[in-house]
Amino acid sequence: MPELDINKRLRMIRKELNLTQEQLAFKLGIGKSALSMIETGRASLSERNKHIILQELNVNAMWLETGRGPMFNEHRPQEVFLRSTDRMMPMQSVPLYNIEGTAGLVPLFLEQQHVEPVDYIHIPNLPRCDGAIYVVGDSMYPLLKSGDIVLYKQLHSIEDVFWGDMYLLSIDIDGEEYVTVKYLQKSDKPGYVRLVSQNPHHADKDVPVEKIRALAFVKASIRMNSMR
Repeated sequence: MPELDINKRLRMIRKELNLTQEQLAFKLGIGKSALSMIETGRASLSERNKHIILQELNVNAMWLETGRGPMFNEHRPQEVFLRSTDRMMPMQSVPLYNIEGTAGLVPLFLEQQHVEPVDYIHIPNLPRCDGAIYVVGDSMYPLLKSGDIVLYKQLHSIEDVFWGDMYLLSIDIDGEEYVTVKYLQKSDKPGYVRLVSQNPHHADKDVPVEKIRALAFVKASIRMNSMR
């Protein structure tokens, strides 16, 4: 069956790029167990993840669908995984902020040394993070849900982006700051970037780069489940 063939080819791509399941799963925004199920044909590869594979890994679309032709279009994109060498901190205290109390993400980034965190998160063996905030909304569900915490590393330029990864953004919409967590992908429109949600009920959206007022790479997320 064709879908099973695609799943097998996904494993071939991972092996060819010398990636672990954890590395590729992180790139696709899914868990290692979900990737294992896809590779073994027990689950299907979503259209969203196919798009990431074709765009960010430079995989030949015909090869992915049929197995014909070269695996990659021009070159093997090993460089997109360089951040996997992030140095882990044995222990760090990450400040947790309330962006409502700081009037948004932009003031937090501009005046971080003056903003009082509501708490600190202590996590071992994590890359260095600048801070953490609570997630609002369901655009990244089920990967993230409202009330989860994302830990981030602030970026200063769109040039530092790893396309296809998850980012915390502040966007100017008619003079109002809109804070969101999205996958960031290249847009077909010059001067724009594409915001992509995990939740299929949220449509992708192209926004001008100039409208992005603050940008941070999501390093980790925390979910707390309570017994009722």
